[in-house]
Parts: sequence; C-alpha cells; structure tokens
Amino acid sequence: MSELAGAGPPAGPVGDTGPGRFSWADSGAHPVAPGVHRLPLPLPTDGLRAVNVYVLDLPDGVALIDGGWATAAAWRDLERGLARLGREPSDVRTVLVTHIHRDHYTQAVRLRQRVGARIHLGIGERPGLTELRRLGSDLPVTSLRELHRAGAVALADRIRHRAERADAFDPTMWEQPDGWLRAGTVDLADRRLRVIPTPGHTRGHVVFLAERDGLLFAGDHVLPHITPSIGFELAGPGRPLADFLDSLRLLRSYPDARLLPAHGPVTGSVHGRVGELLAHHDARLAECAAAVAARGTATAEAVAAALTWTRRRRPYTDLDDFNRMLAVCETAAHLDVLVHRGRLVLRAEQAVAVYGAGPVA
Repeated sequence: MSELAGAGPPAGPVGDTGPGRFSWADSGAHPVAPGVHRLPLPLPTDGLRAVNVYVLDLPDGVALIDGGWATAAAWRDLERGLARLGREPSDVRTVLVTHIHRDHYTQAVRLRQRVGARIHLGIGERPGLTELRRLGSDLPVTSLRELHRAGAVALADRIRHRAERADAFDPTMWEQPDGWLRAGTVDLADRRLRVIPTPGHTRGHVVFLAERDGLLFAGDHVLPHITPSIGFELAGPGRPLADFLDSLRLLRSYPDARLLPAHGPVTGSVHGRVGELLAHHDARLAECAAAVAARGTATAEAVAAALTWTRRRRPYTDLDDFNRMLAVCETAAHLDVLVHRGRLVLRAEQAVAVYGAGPVA
C-alpha cells in the first residue's frame, strides 16, 4: 500500500516528534500517553518507511493497535520495542487491526501463530478477506479492473505482468480473525475504546477512539502529512471516495483528540487535520472537473495525466507504474463523485468510462 497525493500543510507535531528530535520512523518504544507507546516497524518495499504499532498496557500483558507487516525485520523491531517496555511478544494478548492491508494485518496473524494473540478486525473487511483467500493471489485484480475501465489498458498489462512474476502469496498470512468488530466499544482493562467504522481507504476500515484519554488510533483513515489511497482492495465496486469523505465528516461529530496515525508522527488535532483533508479533496474535485471541461470528454487516465501528484506536485509521467495505478484509480474515484453530484456525466465506450462536462453526444 502506498499513499500518493499530498494534502495541504502538515499538522504541527507534538509529543514524541518535536522539531529537531528524531524521525517519526526511527525504531524504538516512544511514549504517547500513560500506558501507551508507539513502535514504528519497518516496511520492506514501501515509500511510507514504517507503520506505527501502538502498545497499550494491560494488567496481564499488552494489546496492540495494528500488527505490522510480517517480515523478519518487523518482528525484530517489535521484539526490541517490547523489550524496552519490559515486555516480549508472548505478552501480547490481543491485536485490534484497523484494516486488512498487509502492513497492518499480517504480523498480527504471525503473533497469533507464535504466541496465541487474538485478532479483531472490522466486519466490513470480511468480503475483501474472503475474496483474497479465494483468489489465492496478490494480484490487485480490482485495481486492474479499474485501470481497464479508465482506459489505462497498457498500464494494467504492465502491472499484471510484474505482479504475476512477483506473486508469492502466502495463505497462512491471511487467516480469518478471531472476532469481527462492529460499531460499539471494546474494553481493554480500564481503557474503553470506541470502535468507529470509517470506510473509504478500505471498505471495513475502523478507527479506535479513547475518549477519556483524548486519543484517536486512526490507522490509515487520517494521516498527518499525506492522503490515503482510496478503495485499494478486493471488496468490489462502490463509492470509496464518497464513503471516505463521509467518514471524515463523521469524526467531527466526536470530541477532538490527538491524532495517532499508522504512518507519520503523532499530531495535535484530529479535527484540524480532517478539515485539511476535506479541503484538499474539494480542491482535487475542482481540478478534475476543470481537466474534463478543458477536454470536453476524458477518461480517468487522461485526467490523471493532466494533474500533478504528491506534495511535490510531480507530473504523472514521473510516477512509477504502481503509483500511476493509484493515481488513475484515485482520479476515477473523484470523477465518479462528480458524476454522483451531477457535475459531470458518464457514458461507456467499449467498457471504458468517458466523462463529460455536459451531455455527451
């Protein structure tokens, strides 16, 4: 998984990420709040550098928010981080997973296999996990389907070819969880977490709000410096961007909290970052509409090629194929929201979606 587009100014760092101290991705056990520590675990191939696993003290051990990517390096850093807290992997009692992507889920499965930790995952992830296990492959089939719909056939062929050569699917890393999470609460000793479904990044993404402590374990839903990729999963068609925007607005109905993201530093205000993300997507929707208007009609690939990407405003041609795939799929999601809002019209030409600013002849 890779997050692609930048979204406004970064939120101000607080706590364990003060200016001039150290990178948020540095290994260790960094205190966040009483009884809560952040363990950045390395990612093997991802530009995000690390994923934050949060350790919550329990009377008889610890609970984790997310598990990390099951690699030897991630296991080593998990062991070292827990050791700094006087703990070891066998002390992990439960892992609450925000979503099904491998950098969050697979090491949770390894923990269960090795030490008996229990895994809990949002119920909305069940269709995606079921489809992944049925396919028995790491091919991004839903995204490939979206690329064809977007007119990016050559890109889809390159992605498929490389993915087939690299496919090393390990079904033991995609076992079912012990429990499915629904909206409600989870009690971890004297700490109560509110489970809030936040579909968008994936269909079953959830966040965990510790209202008493003023902390939001946000997974990939709210990130401090970047925007998450949208709908990068196997769960089938839907309106992932519309769901994502609705999920962002939903967080405003809860008390503000410190943002504990899966990637990036701990920051001060969930509501503040939500406002930046909503403004970013409003601007992105306007850019997509303008790109279509300038062309009369356009595919999602053509619109993606007309936009710039990442916080550095890189041209589409500078992206590698994986990030071009994310860019095209994200653009299609924005265009579909514009159709839903009545600002664009859509028709199919030989299974390719063509968008227009007005009635398409």
